[in-house]
Amino acid sequence: MNTPWKYIHPKFKLNGLSYEPDGLFEIAKDFINAGAHHEISIGNFIQEWLDNNDYVTVKTSGSTGLPKNLELSKQKMINSAKATGTFFKLAENTTALLCLPSNYIAGKMMLVRAMVLGWNLHIVAPEKDAISHDDNDYDFVAMVPYQVQYSLKSLNKIKKLIIGGAAISKKLNDQLQRVDTEVFATYGMTETISHIAVRRINGSAKSNSYTALPRVNFSLDKRNCLMIDAPEVSAEKVISNDMVKLISPTSFEYLGRIDDVVNSGGIKLFPEQIEAKLACYIDRPFIIASEINETLGEQLILILEGDATKETSDFKEVFLSLLSYERPKKIYTFSKFPFTKTGKIKRMELLNSLQKFKK
Repeated sequence: MNTPWKYIHPKFKLNGLSYEPDGLFEIAKDFINAGAHHEISIGNFIQEWLDNNDYVTVKTSGSTGLPKNLELSKQKMINSAKATGTFFKLAENTTALLCLPSNYIAGKMMLVRAMVLGWNLHIVAPEKDAISHDDNDYDFVAMVPYQVQYSLKSLNKIKKLIIGGAAISKKLNDQLQRVDTEVFATYGMTETISHIAVRRINGSAKSNSYTALPRVNFSLDKRNCLMIDAPEVSAEKVISNDMVKLISPTSFEYLGRIDDVVNSGGIKLFPEQIEAKLACYIDRPFIIASEINETLGEQLILILEGDATKETSDFKEVFLSLLSYERPKKIYTFSKFPFTKTGKIKRMELLNSLQKFKK
């Protein structure tokens, strides 16, 4: 077999064991033929990484639209891995944990970083409390907020933790101030091959702004949405739908998605910011959205998952934590929210369901 040696660092280890590329290919076959569900996806990706194509096919999550397949250059994935290694000072022999599903870019890139940079990568099932059942200590781990919430007592096993995939609630952010682990929020998407900017959440270096990884620059389009110039990972500028406050060509503060911005009585409101304020008071899935209002143009609404007959009058007190113009004017309840496989609420599908419900 014609194995691309340049894609595998000689110091790379999987679960503490070293492999020649041919041996790694065989392990991947074993994962596919007899592994657990998460091991099958790992095996599939390793085989794709070791084939003779110069690209891999990656599926987007579908949180803001229909999922789609993208072909990503292996060389650009390598560039992304090296940028992460440089930014976080993660050299060969770094110990890392893969506890994310490898069907999507975040999990795939943990594998790529380990193989390219020569890390010792341990793999576990992508469960909510994956780190809690592991006795090892790690230099570097990536999680989604849901996993972090269920792993707070075990974060002392991790030196550096990156969090992505969903917004970090105020409650979780406050809890992370009490841990010694260096914790970072990430900004990125499949099109940018995982994160291209990070923000320190805790410690003396914590910040409200995201800082670019090496060789990444930012600008704004006419909508005040972020434009990303990252030639190492994308041949063309990536035009996002994320409204930001640009601080410099290499830093920004995230405001919210332009698709979700609500103009209520001339005031622009960002649902994600309001959701972050409410997250510590509401113990079930919810989103902030809007509907047409003759006086205001748009008015804010709260959509909850759960029993429609359950009392919601207590939310009047919850809303006191918000500014007057941030308080939802109506509350709707759905028995079951639609979620992506990575745990994000499918906002558009939910809002379409609401429109049908109101007709």
